[in-house]
Amino acid sequence: MKMKKIALAAAAALLAPVALGCGAGAGDKSGDARILVTHDFGSRVIGARIQQDLPESETVMRLTERNFRVDTRYGGGFVQSIEGAAGGGRDGKVDWFYWVNGILGDKGADEVDLHGGDQVWWDYHDWSGSDRIGAVVGQFPEPFAHGAEGKRYPVVLQCASSAETACKTAQEQLSAIGVSAARQTLGTNVETEVLRVMVGTWSDLRRDQALRLIDRGPASSGVFARFDDSGRNLDLLDEHGDTRVTASTGAGLVAAVKLGDQVPTWALTGTDLDGVEIAAQSLDMQRLRDHFALAIDGGRDVSLPVLRQPGA
Repeated sequence: MKMKKIALAAAAALLAPVALGCGAGAGDKSGDARILVTHDFGSRVIGARIQQDLPESETVMRLTERNFRVDTRYGGGFVQSIEGAAGGGRDGKVDWFYWVNGILGDKGADEVDLHGGDQVWWDYHDWSGSDRIGAVVGQFPEPFAHGAEGKRYPVVLQCASSAETACKTAQEQLSAIGVSAARQTLGTNVETEVLRVMVGTWSDLRRDQALRLIDRGPASSGVFARFDDSGRNLDLLDEHGDTRVTASTGAGLVAAVKLGDQVPTWALTGTDLDGVEIAAQSLDMQRLRDHFALAIDGGRDVSLPVLRQPGA
């Protein structure tokens, strides 16, 4: 019971508002860092910690080893187990993956330096449906607040003309966390290191080069949801990429994808304009917390992937 209370207290601390206007600036190594360890796509929290007064030479691996029981492999750069859960279990397709500020780590955890304000998330899950989930929404307000590697990115909102109401909602949600987003016409080309937030029905957004990965399924996009050809129906997928629920009228989706070297592209989308507005309203730290992606179906938040029940 005592350990449960400690874990809950730490998790509550991780939900505390992030002050963007003060503290460590871009490139500043000082400040605090947060680390979260979960199983099964964030559905079960193993532990959450805040590291105050981040050491100058802190890396993802050092932070993890300082706060959890860790076994490593390949010369200490990669995690084999955390708190006794080892990679390769469950038919060899379960492993540890980490994200910093919502962006998948693409090299050994001992090579990734941390900066003040960074958030680290380790998750242990079945990767048979996708072995590369390049971006997640569950560390919001990251990467908007601190970007990556100590560098904050400019943010732009690209909105379909029919989704003006949802676009204003998204702009207000970003403003609430201290982020000023420029407005651009949907489809405007931007530089590689610009965070885009795309707002509109899926019929309007699916032509975007990055977002079209979602139509190819989770193996390509890392998002366990897929719209049908009409864009009016949204399949919510399990960890293997199989459809568990089909949502239609008023369904929304908040998801992020990463195309090549680009920074993540976020989608606030849905089957219709009602769904898009619901998705824009969901651009909220507490609603997105610990979700790889979030669907809203019938007014109910659905964490993605939709996990199979044991034995199903």
